Amino acid sequence: MAARVSHPSLIGTDQLIAAVEQAGYTAALPKSSEPAKRRAAAADTDSVSAVDDRQRLLVTALLALPVLLLSMVPALQFRNWQWLCFVLSAPVAVWSAWPFHRRALQGLRHAAATMDTLVSLGVTASFSWSAYALFLGGAGDPGMRMPFSLVPTVSSGVAHIYLEAAVGVPLFVLAGRFLEAKARQGTGAALRSLAELAVKEVCVRDVGGGEHMLPAERLRTGDTFVVRPGERVATDGSVMEGSSAVDLALVTGESEPVEVGPGTAVIGGAVNSGGVLLVRATAVGDGTRLARITRLVTEAQAGKARAQRLADRVAGVFVPVVLTLAVTTLGFWLGAGAQPQAAITASVAVLVVACPCALGLATPTALMAATGRGAQLGVLVRGPQALEGLQHLDAVVLDKTGTLTAGHMSVVRVTSTPDGTGVEDVMRLAGAVEYGSEHPLGRAVTTYAQRVVQDGALPVADSFAAMPGHGVRGVAEGHEVEVVTAPEDLPPALAAALRTAEGAAHTAVVVRIDGTPRALIEIGDVLRPGSYRAVDRLRRLGIRPVLATGDREAPARAVADHLGIDEVHARCSPEDKATLVRSLREQGRRVAVVGDGVNDAAALAGADLGIAMGSATDVAIGAADVTLVRGDIEALADAVRLSRSALGTIRANLVWAFGYNLVTLPLAMVGLLTPMLAAAAMSLSSVLVVGNSLRLRAWQPAPARTRSSSRREL
Repeated sequence: MAARVSHPSLIGTDQLIAAVEQAGYTAALPKSSEPAKRRAAAADTDSVSAVDDRQRLLVTALLALPVLLLSMVPALQFRNWQWLCFVLSAPVAVWSAWPFHRRALQGLRHAAATMDTLVSLGVTASFSWSAYALFLGGAGDPGMRMPFSLVPTVSSGVAHIYLEAAVGVPLFVLAGRFLEAKARQGTGAALRSLAELAVKEVCVRDVGGGEHMLPAERLRTGDTFVVRPGERVATDGSVMEGSSAVDLALVTGESEPVEVGPGTAVIGGAVNSGGVLLVRATAVGDGTRLARITRLVTEAQAGKARAQRLADRVAGVFVPVVLTLAVTTLGFWLGAGAQPQAAITASVAVLVVACPCALGLATPTALMAATGRGAQLGVLVRGPQALEGLQHLDAVVLDKTGTLTAGHMSVVRVTSTPDGTGVEDVMRLAGAVEYGSEHPLGRAVTTYAQRVVQDGALPVADSFAAMPGHGVRGVAEGHEVEVVTAPEDLPPALAAALRTAEGAAHTAVVVRIDGTPRALIEIGDVLRPGSYRAVDRLRRLGIRPVLATGDREAPARAVADHLGIDEVHARCSPEDKATLVRSLREQGRRVAVVGDGVNDAAALAGADLGIAMGSATDVAIGAADVTLVRGDIEALADAVRLSRSALGTIRANLVWAFGYNLVTLPLAMVGLLTPMLAAAAMSLSSVLVVGNSLRLRAWQPAPARTRSSSRREL
């Protein structure tokens, strides 16, 4: 577990480290030059602890269940049953409960009492009294039977044993904390994904023109490296030679490729879709765009880890009160002339009944039930922060490409000249020529052509040639075919189609056959089915939609106009998106972010609630609190409603858990609860909390409102 500490400049780091070490922990200064993979490994330290917790819980359950059955079901008690229970209880009271004992001792060093203090004292008191009863109080007699009594009794001078309390308390609390830890797993996923996105080796060209492979971490500013088709750019740099289309989807989240040539800046992590590029490194290590995104994700996730649970906030008051009541109960009974066993029994009952089993189960059980139901509906909720973040949510920042739109380039419309070749014939020839292109626009044309041609077969094109920044040409079925950017001199029908494409912010290309323009192809992104309904349902939930995209102003406005979104932020870098989220939060808004790319990771992590599409990059999913698995944007409103329902269930659970303590503590103090009955009441309280949480498994989303058109073209 890690913590980030902010401090006044007057306090030195040596003082801070000394203070942390005095508290029983370790501390070290962060290394600013630490690579992303090492940061990810540090963020995953808790995963090792989760494995240990699972093993501890399994062993505890195997040892505790026989003790609970024998102690609370008299019909199962056999000769010397109590000694078997003692043998099984000893490792539970010592080894299983050791994390609580250790944390209680750490708190004692600083005069601090926590929920762990109650657990430790309850287990210690129950086990110690039972050991006394077995060895010195007559409870070790081979034929001893212990009835399940509702009030404290002393039978023939034989002291009762309360081993069921000694094993039940750690079992229930460990189960609750294991469920909670299970739900929070993966906090380092975003950092691991960012580390994997970085290039491991790079081909460097030396002064003499020779090339050699070099580990990426040894690359220096000013070095020249080669990026071949299909390879990822090793670091931020400037193109020196070559031209190509660079796919920035992994970094910027936008599907439209960017043409680059000499003098053009490229970003580390971008994929080269076309020709060979020679790039001069302008930034390496922590100075790259990818490293800056990594730092933003790290800082945002560390900030969210400071959120405190309600149980922790009240522990500073609740625990000292319980300890005072337990000591007061012991003193009162002894002062009233009661037998020591009765006084100790009442005091132990106070400690046992106050143990926060139901409190520990209140959040994780509701969370697990909600996440299980959410998974059935295609919504994955990571942890309690996702629920808390929706408490007063009133703004959602939506990415465009891959979130509101399909996220890939496709042919939207084909317009042919009235007196020319038909659409199918034009697309057959254009698809044949583009078949040899690696450009994303060319792949979109080929895919569409294979779909509209009857048998899906395209002719073979000869004399293929790419014209960088302009288009491609070739010969198919004896015709010279060109697919190029739209010129100004077009026939009236194609000119009108070009104006329509420009108004919708589509990319337009013209198909020329034997030098004559025959068709205009509009290529762009399309809205996801249900995007309109999702935005409309968000408004009905009182949430204001905000569009933030790295794309250009025109396509961003086109999407916003179709969906009725008023606030639009175009050409947003990852830093811009994170800044927008911070700005909205500083205005007092509770902000959710929906995205699918690396460029969204920092904003997702820094928001009150981060939501990633199921088709998102691993980085975005790792940084998000909620993932829409099936990639259906309509599930967003369902995720909001499910999370709010789960939060309401958690609140009800917490009210019950504290209410249970308010009722049972007075009963234990006046001697109306034995530790056995206190343990049973504690178990019943836990069962009620779990039952209330399981109601979430039957949660149903609101029925979708139908519209005449579920898919819109931009």
